Amino acid sequence: MTAPVFVVDRLDAVGPEFVLDGAEGRHAVSVKRLRAGENVVLTDGCGRWTEGVVKAAEGKDRLVITDLEPAHEEPSESPRITVVQALPKGDRGELAVETMTEVGVDAIVPWAASRCITQWKGERGLKALGKWRATAREAGKQSRRVRFAEVADAATTKQVAALLAEADFAAVLHESGDEPLATVDLPTTGEIVLVVGPEGGVSPEELALFEQSGARPFRLGRTVLRTSTAGTAAAALLLGRTGRWS
Repeated sequence: MTAPVFVVDRLDAVGPEFVLDGAEGRHAVSVKRLRAGENVVLTDGCGRWTEGVVKAAEGKDRLVITDLEPAHEEPSESPRITVVQALPKGDRGELAVETMTEVGVDAIVPWAASRCITQWKGERGLKALGKWRATAREAGKQSRRVRFAEVADAATTKQVAALLAEADFAAVLHESGDEPLATVDLPTTGEIVLVVGPEGGVSPEELALFEQSGARPFRLGRTVLRTSTAGTAAAALLLGRTGRWS
């Protein structure tokens, strides 16, 4: 899918001809500079999408689209890949969400690990979560996805442990792992959950709880990656090994 992607709230409200306006229309007309005859994709970000042809660009924020096809439904990927991402410092969280979305991660769970310097509390936490979700949306559009990465509410360590217990394969990126992630047997269906710790690492108590929940520690490679890049590198490895990149 190479046509530019734009988000509409209700795809069932799109008829044979549709006017894309507001922020999405402004981006299409003033930033993308789309013109008559170009193809575009409209999606709800949850797997439903349709493709049409630009009829006209009006003003600075209205794109008239025609020849829209009936809505398609893209099936969920399998195995589903969820990354539990410890909260990084500064804007590295958005970087992690952006690149994980671009490579194809299905869900991202922000995790308030004990060694995280950043803590999401009150209004500040809601604002940070909103930034992660907005980043996933924009990265989904940029990478031509029609099913964007889901960004869950921030999870506690106990909530992460419960998520790991339900997974078909659960792993923690940790230097104590005896086996590299590149050689472990992986399921071809179901749910894979990967835990990425903070810059200070996963604590012994957290690691023990996760192991009790069925998650084993694995090494990614010889080098130590930052928390904002480790999830993307590991997800790319899993996507290739499970056949999702074939």
